Amino acid sequence: MNRVLFAILFVQIAAACAWPIRSQAPQSEAQANGEIWAANLGDEAVGPDDLIYITVEGSPELTRSYRISAEGAITLPISDAELKVAGQTPPVVARAVARSLVEDHVLVAPVVSVAVLDYRSRRVSVVGAVRSPAVMPAVGNLRLLDAIAHAQGIAPEAGPELIVTRNESAGHAAGPIRIPIKDLLSGQDPELNLILHGGEEIRVPEAPKLFIVGNVRNPGAYPLNEMGGTTLLKALAMSQGVLSFTARNAYVYRESAGSGRQEIAVPLREILHRKSPDIGLLPNDILYIPENTKAHLSADVLDKIANFGGSTASGLIIWR
Repeated sequence: MNRVLFAILFVQIAAACAWPIRSQAPQSEAQANGEIWAANLGDEAVGPDDLIYITVEGSPELTRSYRISAEGAITLPISDAELKVAGQTPPVVARAVARSLVEDHVLVAPVVSVAVLDYRSRRVSVVGAVRSPAVMPAVGNLRLLDAIAHAQGIAPEAGPELIVTRNESAGHAAGPIRIPIKDLLSGQDPELNLILHGGEEIRVPEAPKLFIVGNVRNPGAYPLNEMGGTTLLKALAMSQGVLSFTARNAYVYRESAGSGRQEIAVPLREILHRKSPDIGLLPNDILYIPENTKAHLSADVLDKIANFGGSTASGLIIWR
């Protein structure tokens, strides 16, 4: 009787010890699959150099990641034949893998799922005058503003337009597309917010400069963020205005093809007094505001005379 009770107790203890061991394996496998599907990037069509993860239930030797070759194919471990997958969505790839396993007499009714870990064939790059240049996969309904948001926005030194270059293989004509940044951000023309399919490069060139020198409060190089340049009055506003004793005329030095820089006289005083229309300035122009040295000299002489006269008068008063 004691032997029977001891045998029953031993069986119960062994079953209790074995139960956690049997339950750990499914939890670990489920957790691994959960991590894979959490990293899944979407159901867009895959292409060369993309990284996919194939799960075949009950077949750990087949469950792993696969890098798609430059020819758009993968090779399963149990077969030397290449399986073409480029241009197919993950569900279609899963059906193709299952069909291949059945045709090769590996499995009778395989259950296959496919996740995408890296869309290298559908990358979009944002470079240039942005706050943080970025590379991202074109999954879902990715648009131009979304890509700029991934790059944390346009930098202050950006020019007036950006350039989108597309691959001809993406179903669009190859070549650059120039888009005004101001119009894109305003949202007035939704067609400017392009849908990105992968393979696009978005370049944001830095703004060309206007150089302001001479008798101004804050000389320097200023970016031109507007299309078509700026005007003389806007340039003076950027440099915080002219100083005292400014000459009547200013000068613009502009690049001219084959002849260096051309000097252009500008009626500065007449423009400031609204007697002459404002003039346009182009990128890379040099605006020189001269000082009226004669007027400055005359003012210095008058100041010295006034100071001398004041000190002389004070001396006479003290002497008396």
